Amino acid sequence: MKVQQISLTEENWNKNIDSIHIEANLFLLFISTKFALKQVVLQALKKNYPSATIIGCSTAGEISDVTVKDNTISLTAIQLEKTTVKKVSYQIKDMNCSFKAGETIANELYTDDLKHVLVFSDGLNVNGADLVSGLKSELPNISITGGLAGDGPDFNETFVLSDSKMIDKTIVGLGFYGNNLKVGYGSKGGWDSFGIERLVTKSDKNILYELDGLPALKLYKSFLGDQVKNLPNSCLLFPISMRDSENAIPVVRGAFGICEKNQSLTFAGNVTEGSYVRLMKGNIDRLIDGAEDSAIAANKDLKETCELAILVSCLGRRLVLKQLIEEEVEVVRNTIGDKASITGFYSYGEIGPFGEFSPCELHNHTMTITTLSEC
Repeated sequence: MKVQQISLTEENWNKNIDSIHIEANLFLLFISTKFALKQVVLQALKKNYPSATIIGCSTAGEISDVTVKDNTISLTAIQLEKTTVKKVSYQIKDMNCSFKAGETIANELYTDDLKHVLVFSDGLNVNGADLVSGLKSELPNISITGGLAGDGPDFNETFVLSDSKMIDKTIVGLGFYGNNLKVGYGSKGGWDSFGIERLVTKSDKNILYELDGLPALKLYKSFLGDQVKNLPNSCLLFPISMRDSENAIPVVRGAFGICEKNQSLTFAGNVTEGSYVRLMKGNIDRLIDGAEDSAIAANKDLKETCELAILVSCLGRRLVLKQLIEEEVEVVRNTIGDKASITGFYSYGEIGPFGEFSPCELHNHTMTITTLSEC
Protein backbone atom coordinates (compact mmCIF):
# COMPACT_ATOMS: atom_id res chain seq x y z
CA MET A 1 0.00 0.00 0.00
CA LYS A 2 1.20 3.46 -0.91
CA VAL A 3 -0.52 6.52 0.55
CA GLN A 4 -0.32 10.23 -0.16
CA GLN A 5 -2.27 12.64 2.06
CA ILE A 6 -3.02 16.19 0.85
CA SER A 7 -5.04 19.12 2.18
CA LEU A 8 -6.77 21.07 -0.60
CA THR A 9 -7.88 24.69 -0.44
CA GLU A 10 -9.80 26.60 -3.09
CA GLU A 11 -6.54 28.35 -4.01
CA ASN A 12 -4.17 25.37 -4.23
CA TRP A 13 -6.34 22.35 -5.13
CA ASN A 14 -5.28 22.16 -8.78
CA LYS A 15 -1.56 22.34 -8.03
CA ASN A 16 -1.82 19.81 -5.21
CA ILE A 17 -3.78 17.28 -7.23
CA ASP A 18 -1.08 17.48 -9.88
CA SER A 19 1.49 16.61 -7.19
CA ILE A 20 0.05 13.10 -6.64
CA HIS A 21 2.92 10.78 -7.51
CA ILE A 22 1.44 7.32 -6.88
CA GLU A 23 -0.79 5.20 -9.12
CA ALA A 24 -3.82 5.69 -6.92
CA ASN A 25 -6.77 3.33 -7.31
CA LEU A 26 -8.70 4.58 -4.27
CA PHE A 27 -9.39 8.11 -3.04
CA LEU A 28 -10.86 9.11 0.33
CA LEU A 29 -12.20 12.67 0.37
CA PHE A 30 -13.59 14.48 3.40
CA ILE A 31 -15.07 17.76 2.21
CA SER A 32 -16.40 20.90 3.85
CA THR A 33 -19.91 21.77 2.64
CA LYS A 34 -18.63 25.33 2.25
CA PHE A 35 -15.85 24.38 -0.20
CA ALA A 36 -17.17 26.16 -3.30
CA LEU A 37 -15.22 24.18 -5.91
CA LYS A 38 -15.93 20.67 -4.63
CA GLN A 39 -17.67 19.51 -7.82
CA VAL A 40 -14.79 20.85 -9.93
CA VAL A 41 -12.30 18.90 -7.80
CA LEU A 42 -14.31 15.68 -8.14
CA GLN A 43 -14.54 16.04 -11.90
CA ALA A 44 -10.80 16.65 -12.17
CA LEU A 45 -10.04 13.55 -10.10
CA LYS A 46 -12.38 11.42 -12.17
CA LYS A 47 -10.78 12.69 -15.37
CA ASN A 48 -7.23 12.04 -14.15
CA TYR A 49 -8.04 8.69 -12.50
CA PRO A 50 -11.00 7.25 -14.44
CA SER A 51 -10.68 3.73 -13.00
CA ALA A 52 -10.12 4.78 -9.37
CA THR A 53 -12.79 4.44 -6.69
CA ILE A 54 -13.71 7.70 -4.96
CA ILE A 55 -15.64 7.76 -1.68
CA GLY A 56 -16.02 10.09 1.29
CA CYS A 57 -18.48 12.56 2.78
CA SER A 58 -19.11 16.07 4.06
CA THR A 59 -17.71 17.07 7.42
CA ALA A 60 -17.88 19.12 10.58
CA GLY A 61 -14.12 19.66 10.20
CA GLU A 62 -11.40 18.02 8.12
CA ILE A 63 -8.45 16.11 9.58
CA SER A 64 -5.23 16.17 7.55
CA ASP A 65 -2.19 14.71 9.30
CA VAL A 66 -2.23 16.43 12.73
CA THR A 67 -4.23 19.49 11.64
CA VAL A 68 -7.96 20.16 11.96
CA LYS A 69 -9.30 22.54 9.32
CA ASP A 70 -12.49 24.05 7.92
CA ASN A 71 -13.46 24.93 4.34
CA THR A 72 -10.95 22.45 2.89
CA ILE A 73 -10.80 18.96 1.41
CA SER A 74 -8.77 16.26 3.14
CA LEU A 75 -7.76 14.09 0.19
CA THR A 76 -6.02 10.74 0.61
CA ALA A 77 -4.70 8.97 -2.48
CA ILE A 78 -4.20 5.23 -1.95
CA GLN A 79 -2.50 2.66 -4.14
CA LEU A 80 -3.63 -0.78 -3.02
CA GLU A 81 -1.19 -3.36 -4.33
CA LYS A 82 -2.50 -6.65 -2.90
CA THR A 83 -6.10 -5.81 -1.96
CA THR A 84 -9.18 -5.33 -4.11
CA VAL A 85 -12.18 -3.13 -3.31
CA LYS A 86 -15.84 -2.94 -4.27
CA LYS A 87 -18.12 0.07 -3.78
CA VAL A 88 -21.90 -0.09 -3.40
CA SER A 89 -24.40 2.62 -2.52
CA TYR A 90 -28.00 2.70 -1.35
CA GLN A 91 -30.35 5.68 -1.52
CA ILE A 92 -33.15 5.78 1.05
CA LYS A 93 -36.56 7.47 1.10
CA ASP A 94 -36.56 8.17 4.84
CA MET A 95 -35.06 6.96 8.13
CA ASN A 96 -37.33 3.93 8.22
CA CYS A 97 -35.30 2.46 5.35
CA SER A 98 -32.03 2.51 7.33
CA PHE A 99 -32.02 -1.13 8.46
CA LYS A 100 -32.90 -2.34 4.96
CA ALA A 101 -30.09 -0.20 3.56
CA GLY A 102 -27.59 -1.88 5.86
CA GLU A 103 -28.85 -5.35 4.94
CA THR A 104 -28.69 -4.62 1.23
CA ILE A 105 -25.20 -3.11 1.31
CA ALA A 106 -23.93 -6.05 3.37
CA ASN A 107 -25.39 -8.63 1.00
CA GLU A 108 -23.98 -6.88 -2.07
CA LEU A 109 -20.50 -6.69 -0.53
CA TYR A 110 -20.26 -10.15 0.98
CA THR A 111 -17.98 -12.81 -0.46
CA ASP A 112 -15.85 -15.40 1.31
CA ASP A 113 -12.75 -13.20 1.12
CA LEU A 114 -14.37 -9.99 2.41
CA LYS A 115 -11.96 -8.58 5.00
CA HIS A 116 -13.45 -5.24 6.09
CA VAL A 117 -16.25 -2.78 5.30
CA LEU A 118 -15.83 1.00 5.42
CA VAL A 119 -19.15 2.86 5.39
CA PHE A 120 -20.06 6.54 5.10
CA SER A 121 -23.64 7.74 5.50
CA ASP A 122 -25.76 10.84 5.14
CA GLY A 123 -25.73 12.41 8.59
CA LEU A 124 -29.24 13.89 8.77
CA ASN A 125 -31.65 11.50 7.05
CA VAL A 126 -30.37 8.08 8.15
CA ASN A 127 -30.91 6.30 11.47
CA GLY A 128 -27.32 5.31 12.13
CA ALA A 129 -28.17 2.68 14.77
CA ASP A 130 -30.59 0.91 12.42
CA LEU A 131 -28.05 1.11 9.59
CA VAL A 132 -25.43 -0.59 11.77
CA SER A 133 -27.92 -3.23 12.89
CA GLY A 134 -28.72 -4.02 9.27
CA LEU A 135 -25.03 -4.32 8.38
CA LYS A 136 -24.32 -6.56 11.39
CA SER A 137 -27.28 -8.82 10.67
CA GLU A 138 -25.67 -9.97 7.41
CA LEU A 139 -21.98 -9.54 8.33
CA PRO A 140 -21.71 -10.83 11.92
CA ASN A 141 -18.05 -11.81 11.58
CA ILE A 142 -16.77 -8.93 9.43
CA SER A 143 -15.31 -5.74 10.92
CA ILE A 144 -17.22 -2.56 9.99
CA THR A 145 -16.11 1.03 10.59
CA GLY A 146 -16.97 4.50 9.29
CA GLY A 147 -19.16 7.44 10.17
CA LEU A 148 -22.05 9.78 9.49
CA ALA A 149 -21.41 12.87 7.38
CA GLY A 150 -21.36 16.30 9.00
CA ASP A 151 -22.16 19.91 8.19
CA GLY A 152 -20.18 21.87 10.77
CA PRO A 153 -22.50 23.04 13.57
CA ASP A 154 -25.27 23.90 11.10
CA PHE A 155 -27.15 20.59 10.60
CA ASN A 156 -28.54 21.84 7.27
CA GLU A 157 -27.10 19.53 4.62
CA THR A 158 -24.83 16.52 4.43
CA PHE A 159 -23.73 14.32 1.55
CA VAL A 160 -21.67 11.28 0.69
CA LEU A 161 -19.36 10.83 -2.28
CA SER A 162 -19.76 8.09 -4.84
CA ASP A 163 -17.13 8.67 -7.51
CA SER A 164 -17.86 12.13 -8.94
CA LYS A 165 -21.31 12.49 -7.35
CA MET A 166 -22.31 14.19 -4.10
CA ILE A 167 -25.56 12.64 -2.88
CA ASP A 168 -27.78 13.06 0.19
CA LYS A 169 -30.06 10.36 1.70
CA THR A 170 -27.43 7.83 0.65
CA ILE A 171 -25.08 5.33 2.28
CA VAL A 172 -21.86 4.21 0.58
CA GLY A 173 -20.11 0.99 1.58
CA LEU A 174 -16.64 -0.06 0.49
CA GLY A 175 -15.58 -3.68 0.81
CA PHE A 176 -11.90 -4.66 1.11
CA TYR A 177 -11.03 -8.17 -0.10
CA GLY A 178 -8.12 -10.55 0.42
CA ASN A 179 -5.84 -11.80 3.18
CA ASN A 180 -3.08 -9.22 2.67
CA LEU A 181 -4.91 -6.38 4.43
CA LYS A 182 -4.37 -5.84 8.15
CA VAL A 183 -7.12 -3.84 9.88
CA GLY A 184 -7.21 -2.35 13.37
CA TYR A 185 -9.92 -0.36 15.09
CA GLY A 186 -10.83 1.32 18.35
CA SER A 187 -13.58 3.62 19.59
CA LYS A 188 -13.24 5.45 22.91
CA GLY A 189 -14.79 8.57 24.38
CA GLY A 190 -13.47 9.91 27.66
CA TRP A 191 -16.64 11.69 28.79
CA ASP A 192 -17.51 11.88 32.51
CA SER A 193 -20.89 10.61 33.72
CA PHE A 194 -22.72 12.51 36.44
CA GLY A 195 -26.08 12.34 38.18
CA ILE A 196 -28.02 9.15 38.83
CA GLU A 197 -28.79 6.46 36.27
CA ARG A 198 -32.36 6.70 34.96
CA LEU A 199 -34.69 4.26 33.23
CA VAL A 200 -35.95 5.05 29.74
CA THR A 201 -39.70 4.61 30.22
CA LYS A 202 -40.85 5.97 26.85
CA SER A 203 -38.99 6.25 23.56
CA ASP A 204 -39.48 5.62 19.86
CA LYS A 205 -36.20 4.65 18.21
CA ASN A 206 -34.07 7.83 18.40
CA ILE A 207 -36.70 10.02 20.11
CA LEU A 208 -36.64 10.04 23.92
CA TYR A 209 -39.89 11.05 25.64
CA GLU A 210 -39.66 9.96 29.29
CA LEU A 211 -37.06 9.07 31.94
CA ASP A 212 -38.35 7.43 35.14
CA GLY A 213 -41.82 8.46 33.97
CA LEU A 214 -40.84 12.15 33.83
CA PRO A 215 -40.69 14.37 30.71
CA ALA A 216 -37.24 13.82 29.24
CA LEU A 217 -36.57 17.40 28.11
CA LYS A 218 -37.68 18.93 31.41
CA LEU A 219 -35.37 16.56 33.32
CA TYR A 220 -32.50 17.13 30.88
CA LYS A 221 -32.82 20.92 31.23
CA SER A 222 -32.54 20.68 35.02
CA PHE A 223 -28.88 19.66 34.68
CA LEU A 224 -27.78 22.23 32.09
CA GLY A 225 -27.66 25.41 34.14
CA ASP A 226 -26.80 28.44 31.97
CA GLN A 227 -26.49 26.21 28.89
CA VAL A 228 -30.30 25.87 28.77
CA LYS A 229 -30.49 29.12 26.82
CA ASN A 230 -28.25 27.64 24.13
CA LEU A 231 -30.45 24.64 23.37
CA PRO A 232 -30.50 22.73 21.07
CA ASN A 233 -26.82 23.49 20.28
CA SER A 234 -25.75 22.85 23.87
CA CYS A 235 -27.01 19.26 23.54
CA LEU A 236 -23.66 18.54 21.89
CA LEU A 237 -21.92 19.39 25.17
CA PHE A 238 -24.06 17.00 27.24
CA PRO A 239 -24.47 13.55 25.70
CA ILE A 240 -25.85 10.53 27.55
CA SER A 241 -24.45 7.05 28.14
CA MET A 242 -26.85 4.18 27.50
CA ARG A 243 -26.68 0.51 28.45
CA ASP A 244 -29.24 -2.09 27.44
CA SER A 245 -28.36 -4.63 30.13
CA GLU A 246 -26.48 -4.99 33.40
CA ASN A 247 -23.24 -6.19 31.79
CA ALA A 248 -23.38 -4.22 28.52
CA ILE A 249 -20.68 -1.66 27.71
CA PRO A 250 -22.46 1.72 27.62
CA VAL A 251 -22.64 3.51 24.28
CA VAL A 252 -22.75 7.29 24.00
CA ARG A 253 -25.70 9.03 22.42
CA GLY A 254 -25.71 12.70 21.44
CA ALA A 255 -28.90 14.74 21.01
CA PHE A 256 -29.28 17.18 18.14
CA GLY A 257 -32.91 18.29 18.46
CA ILE A 258 -35.58 19.08 21.04
CA CYS A 259 -39.35 19.45 21.00
CA GLU A 260 -40.88 21.73 23.61
CA LYS A 261 -44.41 20.57 22.75
CA ASN A 262 -43.94 16.94 23.73
CA GLN A 263 -40.83 17.51 25.90
CA SER A 264 -38.70 15.10 23.85
CA LEU A 265 -35.09 14.93 22.69
CA THR A 266 -34.01 13.55 19.32
CA PHE A 267 -30.72 11.66 19.26
CA ALA A 268 -28.35 10.63 16.47
CA GLY A 269 -28.89 6.97 17.44
CA ASN A 270 -31.61 4.89 19.03
CA VAL A 271 -32.32 5.22 22.76
CA THR A 272 -33.91 1.91 23.67
CA GLU A 273 -37.00 1.79 25.87
CA GLY A 274 -36.08 -0.14 29.00
CA SER A 275 -32.40 0.86 28.86
CA TYR A 276 -30.59 2.90 31.50
CA VAL A 277 -28.99 6.28 30.81
CA ARG A 278 -26.81 8.82 32.60
CA LEU A 279 -25.94 12.36 31.62
CA MET A 280 -22.34 13.09 30.60
CA LYS A 281 -20.12 16.14 30.31
CA GLY A 282 -16.75 16.86 28.78
CA ASN A 283 -13.39 16.85 30.56
CA ILE A 284 -10.56 18.03 28.30
CA ASP A 285 -7.86 15.75 29.70
CA ARG A 286 -10.15 12.71 29.65
CA LEU A 287 -11.26 13.38 26.08
CA ILE A 288 -7.65 13.49 24.91
CA ASP A 289 -6.93 10.33 26.91
CA GLY A 290 -9.91 8.72 25.16
CA ALA A 291 -8.39 9.50 21.76
CA GLU A 292 -5.12 7.94 22.90
CA ASP A 293 -6.92 4.81 24.14
CA SER A 294 -8.67 4.49 20.78
CA ALA A 295 -5.33 4.75 18.96
CA ILE A 296 -3.76 2.12 21.22
CA ALA A 297 -6.62 -0.30 20.48
CA ALA A 298 -6.52 0.40 16.74
CA ASN A 299 -2.77 0.00 16.47
CA LYS A 300 -2.32 -2.95 18.83
CA ASP A 301 -1.65 -5.58 16.17
CA LEU A 302 -0.07 -3.31 13.56
CA LYS A 303 2.69 -1.83 15.75
CA GLU A 304 5.06 0.01 13.37
CA THR A 305 3.41 -1.31 10.19
CA CYS A 306 0.34 0.97 10.14
CA GLU A 307 0.22 2.79 6.80
CA LEU A 308 -3.08 4.69 7.06
CA ALA A 309 -5.21 5.84 10.00
CA ILE A 310 -8.76 7.05 9.34
CA LEU A 311 -10.06 9.16 12.21
CA VAL A 312 -13.78 9.82 12.72
CA SER A 313 -14.34 12.09 15.71
CA CYS A 314 -17.50 13.80 16.90
CA LEU A 315 -18.50 17.44 16.49
CA GLY A 316 -19.36 17.45 20.21
CA ARG A 317 -15.72 16.73 21.07
CA ARG A 318 -14.63 19.61 18.88
CA LEU A 319 -17.00 22.01 20.64
CA VAL A 320 -15.63 21.02 24.05
CA LEU A 321 -11.92 20.96 23.11
CA LYS A 322 -12.14 24.20 21.07
CA GLN A 323 -8.62 25.55 20.39
CA LEU A 324 -7.13 22.37 21.88
CA ILE A 325 -8.80 20.16 19.28
CA GLU A 326 -5.58 19.27 17.50
CA GLU A 327 -4.24 17.74 20.70
CA GLU A 328 -6.52 14.73 20.24
CA VAL A 329 -5.11 14.22 16.75
CA GLU A 330 -1.53 14.74 17.90
CA VAL A 331 -1.91 12.08 20.60
CA VAL A 332 -3.03 9.66 17.87
CA ARG A 333 0.11 10.50 15.87
CA ASN A 334 2.30 9.94 18.93
CA THR A 335 0.66 6.56 19.49
CA ILE A 336 0.72 5.12 15.97
CA GLY A 337 4.12 6.54 14.99
CA ASP A 338 5.42 8.66 12.14
CA LYS A 339 5.08 6.18 9.27
CA ALA A 340 1.29 6.22 8.91
CA SER A 341 -0.67 8.85 7.02
CA ILE A 342 -3.58 10.33 8.97
CA THR A 343 -6.88 11.47 7.48
CA GLY A 344 -10.42 11.86 8.78
CA PHE A 345 -13.28 14.14 9.68
CA TYR A 346 -15.56 15.41 12.43
CA SER A 347 -18.90 13.68 12.22
CA TYR A 348 -22.51 13.39 13.35
CA GLY A 349 -21.92 9.78 14.41
CA GLU A 350 -19.13 7.22 14.47
CA ILE A 351 -19.33 3.57 13.40
CA GLY A 352 -17.06 0.86 14.75
CA PRO A 353 -16.41 -1.68 17.50
CA PHE A 354 -15.12 -0.52 20.90
CA GLY A 355 -12.13 -2.76 20.20
CA GLU A 356 -11.11 -6.29 19.38
CA PHE A 357 -13.86 -8.92 19.87
CA SER A 358 -16.55 -6.22 20.32
CA PRO A 359 -19.50 -5.88 17.93
CA CYS A 360 -19.81 -2.86 15.68
CA GLU A 361 -21.93 -0.05 17.17
CA LEU A 362 -23.09 3.44 16.33
CA HIS A 363 -21.33 5.86 18.68
CA ASN A 364 -21.60 9.56 19.38
CA HIS A 365 -18.91 11.75 20.92
CA THR A 366 -16.10 9.20 20.46
CA MET A 367 -12.83 9.16 18.59
CA THR A 368 -13.18 6.13 16.30
CA ILE A 369 -10.05 5.03 14.45
CA THR A 370 -9.49 2.55 11.62
CA THR A 371 -5.91 1.54 10.80
CA LEU A 372 -4.94 -0.15 7.55
CA SER A 373 -1.80 -1.72 6.13
CA GLU A 374 -0.92 -4.35 3.53
CA CYS A 375 1.40 -7.23 4.30
